[in-house]
Amino acid sequence: MTEILILYYSRHGSVAKMARQIARGVESVAGASARLRTVPPVSADCEKTGPDVPDSGAPYADARDLKECAGLILGSPTRFGNMAAPLKYFLDGTSGLWLSGALVGKPAAVFTSTGSLHGGQETTLMSMALPLLHHGMLLLGLPYTEPALSTTQAGGTPYGASHHAGVGGPPRPLTREEETLCQALGRRVAEISLKLQ
Repeated sequence: MTEILILYYSRHGSVAKMARQIARGVESVAGASARLRTVPPVSADCEKTGPDVPDSGAPYADARDLKECAGLILGSPTRFGNMAAPLKYFLDGTSGLWLSGALVGKPAAVFTSTGSLHGGQETTLMSMALPLLHHGMLLLGLPYTEPALSTTQAGGTPYGASHHAGVGGPPRPLTREEETLCQALGRRVAEISLKLQ
C-alpha cells in the first residue's frame, strides 16, 4: 500500500476538515492510503508542556512519518499570509531528513484555510512550498482541468486547495467546490506517487 502523509495544523477545525476531504481523495485511488498527522501548538508564553498525544483528532507527527511516506500533503491556516508557527516549528526540525535526502523525489502538495477571501491563501501555500522544494520534493498543484477550479466562488487555487472560513463566529463549512478540490488534490498526489514507485 502506498501511504500518503497528510500533515497539518488546525486551530479552529477548518484545516482538519480539509485534511479529511484530502484523505478521501487519496483513498479513492486503488493501492493508496492516507496517514493523517498533526503538530502540537507552540506558544511564546512560558507554560507547562502539553500531552504527548492530542486529546482528539490525528496523532502528532514525527520524523518517521515523513521518512516512511510516499507523498506528502501539507496544510496550515493562514497567519498574515504565511503558514502557522506550529507547522513552521515542526518543519524547522527536519534538517536530519534534509541531510539524508529522505524526501528527495517524493511528490508533495499544500492546502490552507483563511478567514478572509483575499487573506493570503496563495502566499501561505507558497510559504509551505518553500521547505518542500528545499527537501527536493516534487511540488504538485491543481490543474485547470479540474472544473471546480474555474467555478468556485470561495477557496481554490492552482497552487493547492484552499478554503474561505470567514471572520468572526464559527467557521463556514467547506463548499462543494472546496471539497471537490481537496479530494482532487489528494487523488493527484496518490496517483503520481503510485506512478513514481
